[in-house]
Amino acid sequence: MASGLNADTVGPVDVAVLAFAGNRFSGDVAPALRDLQKDGTVRILDLCFIRKAADGSVDVVELGDPEVTELFQQVADVRFDLLSDEDLKTVSDNLPAESSALVLAWENTWAARLGTAVRDSNGQVLMLERIPRETVDEAIEALATA
Repeated sequence: MASGLNADTVGPVDVAVLAFAGNRFSGDVAPALRDLQKDGTVRILDLCFIRKAADGSVDVVELGDPEVTELFQQVADVRFDLLSDEDLKTVSDNLPAESSALVLAWENTWAARLGTAVRDSNGQVLMLERIPRETVDEAIEALATA
């Protein structure tokens, strides 16, 4: 079993597409992801980069490619093919020209213990929703002006 992963105890897995204007990544993301993984909040399972040029041509760079390996090799200790070629094509088709994206799959290791306890108690998730950032900002602003 790869790096201690067990289907009965793995936490919820999320996928995100993080878009960036321009075709270069600054490298600031790697240390932030590494810190989250190091403190046990998440476990990065798969990641890749997509760059779309002005002419619409697409370049997909995966973790094993030399240009990103140096920055991100310490982030993803386990690599799965969770991100299919079809997934990456969908992302690239929707990516504006002259932009780039980081496509990232991670296990929410912080929730693994709770998930195991819920499953062991014959429970199930009935609803899970992420509150949009704008809504959170508005709620904080409303509290500050109250």
